[in-house]
Amino acid sequence: MGRRARAKEELDTELTDLPPELRWREWMGRVEAVIFASPEPVTRETLARVVGRDCSLDLIIDDIREELRGRPYELVTVAGGWQHRTKKEFADAIRAAIGLGATAPKPLSQSEALVLMCIAYFQPITRGELGRVFGKEISRDVIGHLRSLGFIAAGPRSPTPGAPYTNVTTKTFLSHFSFESLRDLPDIELLEDAGLLSKDILLADGFPVDLGADATAVEGDDEPFERDEPLAG
Repeated sequence: MGRRARAKEELDTELTDLPPELRWREWMGRVEAVIFASPEPVTRETLARVVGRDCSLDLIIDDIREELRGRPYELVTVAGGWQHRTKKEFADAIRAAIGLGATAPKPLSQSEALVLMCIAYFQPITRGELGRVFGKEISRDVIGHLRSLGFIAAGPRSPTPGAPYTNVTTKTFLSHFSFESLRDLPDIELLEDAGLLSKDILLADGFPVDLGADATAVEGDDEPFERDEPLAG
């Protein structure tokens, strides 16, 4: 394919032939279309491919959000990108429409939620380290369920005897809980500054909450499993 043919296929991002107002509307339309068409949060780098070099994506996003005000869906910042989502107040109507009734999805058990929280704050962390934090061995069923939900995945191997795989949270975790990044975890900086959130301290002293009966003892530890969108930081 010649240089001229390739040039014709390239998207005109500068739109210098359009007056400023129409150019801005075109950029807004492109950005919203790309986000709408993606099942995953769309990053700034991806959106920058469809607008001009001098276009402010933050202002484009602000204008799109303003136009969506009053609509049943909105543009949210999650998992390092932007994504269209229906507003929470319409959740019951959506579930009723697709035949699931008004019952909310089954929440995580207390033990699963605690393990997930621990992984989120202290990742990368092995199953053995989780067991030391909670004072009892964490069952593979708990880890497996969190994996099946896509909330955690295999992280780097731990530099400890046996080199077990660690556990890390995923983009699915960030997206599900509407976090843009792990820095959005509740009060993490405040707890760290106060010295109350320390992996070393918890590994030494144990977690203060009883994990419950579903953390059954299993011989062996930290078997490797397939990686799926690990998010290390």
